[in-house]
Amino acid sequence: MKGLQDLYQEYWELLNTQQFKEADLDFTVLKNHINFLEQLDKVGNSAISIFDLNKKDHVYISENYGSIFGYDLQEVEKEGWSFFDKDYHPEDLYHLMEAGIYFIRMGLALPVETVKDYKLIYDYRRNNKQGQYIRVIEQQTVLELDKNNNIWLALSILDISPEKDISIPFRCRLVNSKTGELFHFPPEEESPKLSTREREILGLISKGLISKQIADKLFISVNTVNTHRQRIIEKLNVSNTAEAIQYASRLGLTN
Repeated sequence: MKGLQDLYQEYWELLNTQQFKEADLDFTVLKNHINFLEQLDKVGNSAISIFDLNKKDHVYISENYGSIFGYDLQEVEKEGWSFFDKDYHPEDLYHLMEAGIYFIRMGLALPVETVKDYKLIYDYRRNNKQGQYIRVIEQQTVLELDKNNNIWLALSILDISPEKDISIPFRCRLVNSKTGELFHFPPEEESPKLSTREREILGLISKGLISKQIADKLFISVNTVNTHRQRIIEKLNVSNTAEAIQYASRLGLTN
């Protein structure tokens, strides 16, 4: 597994593959977007931002970031994009970086005429202004390309999730708003393959049942249950069943 700093480096190296020229960037378009979003911010409850892939920083952060998360926007502007990192759930920050790298690569490879059709949806945990973890849903879309079809501006809309269970780990998907095409992260072909019985047992473990209870419920021996538990741990490449439950839940393997 890569370290978080390795992911940061890979992320910025990926962004640097796009070459921008200031003369090709229409800043009146950016100003118009900001004017519109400032009006939207006054009547809506979403926290909105624009990320400039040329500057590699936020060029707009809505006032709702202050009201929802308690941020001092002057401090955010001073510190830059890394200001938010301390408020992400540590596990979710890692997976946010993983998914971001995966889907940026995909976005850079898409036909230019379709790139704005896609919406990236993150479901994760971050601190609110009381310092408590809450679930949020963040939607990201490409807002503008430059004259050379580089992805220039990205729009983020962040809302408090109706799902209150903070034990649920990070989830992410990419949706084509025109065709309904859906991509999950991690991609399905990279997901470990558990048998039907292994999924069944892992689901029961996640509900708090011990091996004896599972054995009684499935009419199998405790030894068989424990064998399945060990195989699950090996297949998911984790250290214990607690890690297996968390990892499998993120992949949707226990559904």
